[in-house]
Amino acid sequence: MDMAWEYSQDINDEHRAVRTAAGLFDVSGLKKVHITGPDAMNVVNHLITRDMRAIYPGKSVYAMILNEDGGITDDCIMFHIRPNDILMVHGSGSGLSQLQKSAQGKQVSILFDDDLHDISLQGPAALDLLNEHMPFDLTTLKYFHHQATMLFDRPCMISRTGYSGERGYEIFCKAEDVGPIWDAIVQHGAGRGVIPCSFNCIDMIRVEAALLFYPYDMTEENTPWEMGLGFTVSKNKRDYFRGKEALMAALGNEKVKTYGIIADCDSAVDADAEVLIDGRVVGKVTAPMYSQLTKQSLAMVQLAPELAKPALKVDIKGETVSCTATTHPLPFYDPDKGKRTAA
Repeated sequence: MDMAWEYSQDINDEHRAVRTAAGLFDVSGLKKVHITGPDAMNVVNHLITRDMRAIYPGKSVYAMILNEDGGITDDCIMFHIRPNDILMVHGSGSGLSQLQKSAQGKQVSILFDDDLHDISLQGPAALDLLNEHMPFDLTTLKYFHHQATMLFDRPCMISRTGYSGERGYEIFCKAEDVGPIWDAIVQHGAGRGVIPCSFNCIDMIRVEAALLFYPYDMTEENTPWEMGLGFTVSKNKRDYFRGKEALMAALGNEKVKTYGIIADCDSAVDADAEVLIDGRVVGKVTAPMYSQLTKQSLAMVQLAPELAKPALKVDIKGETVSCTATTHPLPFYDPDKGKRTAA
């Protein structure tokens, strides 16, 4: 199922809704895979960079999936549902095929679930709106935790996760329930400034929050160290995971680093634009956006590692936009990540 690329409304209104009220996203296009059986934990631990054994039922974790050379082939969230039952949610990379390779010869069942939908309510109004229609106190659900529940009298799993940099919640439910839940959120959220939001809006808010998108900001040519994703690698993990030796050997040998720029222009710069210093190409733009809220042109870039530091003056050269810019640490928005993780 595809996500709405745009709605018949101003995308800046969507951006404003997420930052000041809440935006409702249909992210059902994410792939959902159930991993069950006696070897489920062993298979998942072979697949991902995090130590899944430290993730208890009711908790989830963001992780990388690598190839044998330590390059990123996908990213995912692993939800520990119950013992021997794990849900993998991933995007456009090769997570499923890598999972199937890890599962060879193991006592495990892998089921792609095309009936499990995922809608996401992100923004400061999300908690109060949902909490009024749930049988438990949603304030007790911690960051990266999930719980089976009822919402608007429909069964679902609610997870305190998202892709916005805001406090938000993802709601997983069957096809027969997703429409009524969506409509109820839109209805009850209308007076609070909550509106449906598009893929184009996600592409804006993720840049502000420095949330990477495979394969645009990272590919098999990159390691987690280069992408600022070293936190996803459990360095003391005893279990082997695919690409472990190559990944550990690559630490300290990064070819690029993910960083930010603030461009001196009144529009988004071009994706794939060159970043230059004194006429020398030192990097490229991977994800740009222009914020009407802050009147800033922001972008995530890949730079030579020694240049990934603040306040450097650089030039941006693209097909449609060329300008000067200043390097800036990530994330641009809520740099302490206090909003998304708030108790």
